[in-house]
Amino acid sequence: MAKVKSIFLCQDCGYESPKWMGKCPGCQAWNTMVEETIRPEKSVRGLSSGDSNLKQRPQSIVEIKSEQEPRIPTNYQEFNRVLGGGIVPGSLVLVGGDPGIGKSTLLLQTSAQLAQKGERVLYISGEESVKQTKLRADRLDIAAKDLFVLAETDMELIEQAMSDVMPSVMIIDSIQTVYRSEVTSAPGSVSQVRECTSHLMRMAKTKGIAIFIVGHVTKEGNIAGPRLLEHMVDAVLYFEGERHHTFRILRAVKNRFGSTNEIGVFEMKEEGLEEVLNPSEIFLEERSKGAAGSTVVASLEGTRPMLVELQALISPTSFGNPRRMATGIDHSRVSLLMAVLEKRVGLLLQNQDAYLNVAGGVRLDEPAIDLAVAVSIASSFRDAPTKPTDVMIGEIGLTGEVRRVSRIEQRIHEAAKLGFTRAIIPDKNIGGWTVPKGIKVVGVSTVYEALQAALGG
Repeated sequence: MAKVKSIFLCQDCGYESPKWMGKCPGCQAWNTMVEETIRPEKSVRGLSSGDSNLKQRPQSIVEIKSEQEPRIPTNYQEFNRVLGGGIVPGSLVLVGGDPGIGKSTLLLQTSAQLAQKGERVLYISGEESVKQTKLRADRLDIAAKDLFVLAETDMELIEQAMSDVMPSVMIIDSIQTVYRSEVTSAPGSVSQVRECTSHLMRMAKTKGIAIFIVGHVTKEGNIAGPRLLEHMVDAVLYFEGERHHTFRILRAVKNRFGSTNEIGVFEMKEEGLEEVLNPSEIFLEERSKGAAGSTVVASLEGTRPMLVELQALISPTSFGNPRRMATGIDHSRVSLLMAVLEKRVGLLLQNQDAYLNVAGGVRLDEPAIDLAVAVSIASSFRDAPTKPTDVMIGEIGLTGEVRRVSRIEQRIHEAAKLGFTRAIIPDKNIGGWTVPKGIKVVGVSTVYEALQAALGG
């Protein structure tokens, strides 16, 4: 009989050690090493490689014929955009998000859309019974003949059900509940998550089935389990949003078949999720006109320009060290811009508390929002409101210069379409493109010039 071996695995990063340690050398976390029993497995070479008798030879890259991968489009244009045009057969996609954010709702609605188009979809629920899934489907008004539901966590039984149904798309909700009997550790452990994901990847590639797996997230917002999980899959999607806001954002952080900068915007309603085709109009509909500290920026998310309201509140501090809080923007970037305003423009902000917010729960992380952030801070500090029809675009350097940004024409066209009449942009971006009718473009080279143009001095 083969000898049973024990190792210690970190539940955060997957680091292996022959002995227990209080602090993981891989991720420096404390008390995350858990003992797991490893039994020698039988060879599964034929399963992992398909047919082990077929030996492939190295080919010259010029001899390999490239072709566009086929796509399975859904009714959600936002979902198709994030995936790069639709679902790729044989792909393995990881969907993560906070509990209760709507991951299962999104995938169940997408499954129903595909089933209504004639695609056979198998929905595996490891957290809910079949009746619970049916109640959720009734609440979402889902009734599709080709949508099959199974409540199972054993990987062997899941594979058997897949062979019986032969779906084109399969959903695993969630990967932390699925287990393989060959692995002795508990479901949700590093070994189980790694082995189950590896097995699903082989199933997807060998049988051409698109598989979506739902992953729980930690309190830091990362996918629970080893980081290896994100490297194994073809795409990683994060479903973001606040529970108290109705908007949800589907963001791609990894995609082997499309861009990693795309986002899809959805709105949670009583009847389920609905896509938002014009998020700029939604994010600006509640904007207060004539309020100091409010500006609009044309940010670029992937291929889509999106207009979002930036809000700043500057008030005298009651403490020795002023507070700096930012929601939806990088906190370090805000501190840098406030230092530029104090040094290059002369605004005395060292004794002021600063609170910044991106309306609608969107997160902006491109440098083109710098000018809007600086104008918002100056507007609130001087209590001088900006014009409600102005939009700000530009990157700010440490010397106070306003630097050019990419794809300025698309941003200006989106602003003109929504009724904005003036755009303050870097002067280096002026020329070489056509300004749309109804909007005036003002070029600035420094932050001081931008504040004069936006606030009148």
